[in-house]
Amino acid sequence: MGSRNNTNVPDFILMGLADSEEIHRVLIMLFLLIYLITVLENAEVILVIHLDLQLHTPMYSFLSHLSFLDLSYSTVITPKNYISLMGCFTQMYFFVFLGGTECFLLSSMAYDCYVAICNPLQYPVVMSMGLCCALITGSYVMGFMDSLVNVLCMTSLHFCKSNVIHHFFCDIIPILALSCTDTHENEIMIFILATSTIVVSLTTISVSYVSILSTILKINSTSGKQKAFSTCVYHLLGVSIFYGTIIFTYLKPSKSYSLGKDQVASVFYGDPHGESTHL
Repeated sequence: MGSRNNTNVPDFILMGLADSEEIHRVLIMLFLLIYLITVLENAEVILVIHLDLQLHTPMYSFLSHLSFLDLSYSTVITPKNYISLMGCFTQMYFFVFLGGTECFLLSSMAYDCYVAICNPLQYPVVMSMGLCCALITGSYVMGFMDSLVNVLCMTSLHFCKSNVIHHFFCDIIPILALSCTDTHENEIMIFILATSTIVVSLTTISVSYVSILSTILKINSTSGKQKAFSTCVYHLLGVSIFYGTIIFTYLKPSKSYSLGKDQVASVFYGDPHGESTHL
């Protein structure tokens, strides 16, 4: 079932969980448990923020959307054994869309932390709900455009050798490895898109946190420093894990793809990294 002699592969076989049937069943149950916990935790965060009028602030609005993205991640990449060609590209589209959106949302949250710590007196004026909504909407729009271009690049590929995906969901790198056509141009375009997204968002985050750390170091009281640092420590931890695994996975040639290493990395940014539930 792993080979095809035509360019119209109707479906794919996902082989990324385990070769052993016993281990496969255990992992399925583990993924199900993690998924249920993720849904409940993030749904609780969204519900609490929505119902409590005191939490209708920019910071909690960002947090609510981050929880929504985490919940959506886990739903989109729920492991399957078989997936159609159209289903595979659809899954890939939403996965890249959510990832790109989260990159820009995390940079917006870094700017929110910067204003809250570096200009606390001006925070209500600078970080208005109007600006907050604009940043959130912009994050989704940028994620949408990034995902659209990525998937359009992938749809030009032909698959005529194997329909076995050595991963537990339809990610870009393992799909590129299955193509029987030259993927050099596709790899360049995907690299440019990934690099531009990461550079823009990471630059915003880095500049914000340099200013934040500089401001924290100027605070005289220890309790003041701890309070300021606790405002953004979990966000910074989440950013480090999220961007670290994305860079490790995507900013390298597809020939260096390793099933074991990239699967482990994808768990951190895709299922679920969970920083939103701890902020």
